[in-house]
Amino acid sequence: MIDEATFRRVSDTALESLKQSLIAAEDDSGSFEFEDNNGVMNIIFENGSSKFVLTPNTPVRQIWISAQSTSFKLDWSEALNAFALSKTGEDLKSLTQRLLREQLNDPTITLS
Repeated sequence: MIDEATFRRVSDTALESLKQSLIAAEDDSGSFEFEDNNGVMNIIFENGSSKFVLTPNTPVRQIWISAQSTSFKLDWSEALNAFALSKTGEDLKSLTQRLLREQLNDPTITLS
């Protein structure tokens, strides 16, 4: 497990990069809103009936995504130099992109 200072540094970088991608995708798609509230990121969908929540979890050194009635827990991968879901190998941005595409039934959503 990485130490707390390293976790904070790499999670801040990863989440900031994801934030910029979500802001761009929000402008392009218009079917969701992105909010960042003191480090907790929310993706709220048009109908308001569902949302994704992304949070860093410092004690366990993971980034958690709550989406589609599931909790995804991403660990730091030295090999990928990114937070990744061990079950699928997807990194934070790839997983978020897949979840958005599934939620909105829109394969054109891209997080760059």
